[in-house]
Amino acid sequence: MCSARSVGGQIFRTKPTEEIVAEGGHGEGGELKRTMGLTQLTMFSVGATLGTGIFVILGSAVPIAGPAVTVAFVFAAITALFSALSYAELAGTIPVSGSSYSYAYATLGEIVAWVCGWCLMLEYAVSVAAVSVGWGQYLNEFFKQVFGFTMPASIASPPGAGGVFNIPAVVVVLFAAFLLLRGASESATVNVVMVYIKIAVLVFFCVVAATAFNPDNLSNFVPYGIAGINAAAAKVFFSYIGFDAASTAGEEATNPRRDLPLAILLSLLIVTVIYVAVALTATAAMHWTEFGDNSEASLAMVLERVTGASWPSALLSFGAIVSIASVVLSVMYGQTRILFAMSRDGLIPRAFQKISGERQVPVANTLIVAAFIALLAAFVPLERLTDLTSMGTLFAFGLVGVGVIVLRQKRPDLPRSFHTPLYPLTPILGVLGCGYLIFYLGTAAQVTFVAWTVIGLVVYFLYGYRRSRLALESTPR
Repeated sequence: MCSARSVGGQIFRTKPTEEIVAEGGHGEGGELKRTMGLTQLTMFSVGATLGTGIFVILGSAVPIAGPAVTVAFVFAAITALFSALSYAELAGTIPVSGSSYSYAYATLGEIVAWVCGWCLMLEYAVSVAAVSVGWGQYLNEFFKQVFGFTMPASIASPPGAGGVFNIPAVVVVLFAAFLLLRGASESATVNVVMVYIKIAVLVFFCVVAATAFNPDNLSNFVPYGIAGINAAAAKVFFSYIGFDAASTAGEEATNPRRDLPLAILLSLLIVTVIYVAVALTATAAMHWTEFGDNSEASLAMVLERVTGASWPSALLSFGAIVSIASVVLSVMYGQTRILFAMSRDGLIPRAFQKISGERQVPVANTLIVAAFIALLAAFVPLERLTDLTSMGTLFAFGLVGVGVIVLRQKRPDLPRSFHTPLYPLTPILGVLGCGYLIFYLGTAAQVTFVAWTVIGLVVYFLYGYRRSRLALESTPR
């Protein structure tokens, strides 16, 4: 029978950084291909991020903060920036597919890495399900503007939101799975095209909305005070989920040490500028009290009010369809690669690390993830998904900040292609900022997150604790 001390030593065992880096790309039955350059990596992060908050969340955040939702986006961006700087350092030091899971394994120990990976499952899988729900709303808006009909709510919304089974959400998930099975390079190419389309559509929105810019709509700028801004910032933080997607491509990047940090920071800059511009022009063009109804398609509603015509709204809805499909594709990619790394470490079943010899992609992994996400998207309402996703993400982001500090102390000799500026202030502020926003998320999300974590710990002790490669190798660490 193991003593408490021996169990404690085993669950906090760390995996040597050199070993993590050396096994990069290797899976059961083959290796991942290194095909992604800086542009593709940046667009993967932009693709995973841009669209989620603006096309889906903005309409539900404006009633909380009023026109000050713009400030909420900036506040959330600053919090994300602190984490992004920490991500950039660790991505340049440990350029592998596991993202913050692998960083935690190298710095904080196996059980912390497991909890982080478990939270990343929540972040990635649930966020894909959430934006898939929003995709169906814009698809309906597009059908209404162009063809004059909409799908019945019973097949276009999940239970609890007027529907029975959300068919459009399932369709977009299956479309993303099809692309991922074609190969990482092919998926990245399609994603770049989709990202350019959605940036163009959002710039079009800003230009049109600016023609109806009304300063009176911004007069009562902070109707609910700082508390309203804080609550909105916690909600729209969901909009920044995905900037870390580049870090999950560490084993398929051609020059990961140089390109991963740049891709992470560039993507965050791009999406922040667009978010602020869209939020400002939207609330200046339409009074904030008119947001809330049909919130998932709020931008299309703004254009319809401004122009009095249907074609701008139809164009924006088309852009949203492309945009959200890009988010689904990019985030599903990240989810499969994190599970790939966890499987390689023995913490989850081996099926997740098996690579197809022809396409050099984890086929079983992709199919399992697609099936799970499709079920979530079909049956779970959007609001419950977004807050829960933000909770898991904030926790994982906070761990990255701690990981930077620990790795600097334990391994100052490691080669780092990027150094977090103002160390240790920046990672500390990142941890505190994440904790602050967690406080402002709803109680339901907090309670559900605790339950999710407890379930994760049970799974770890029943499976991963004895099956991890470190446990089987029994090598002193």
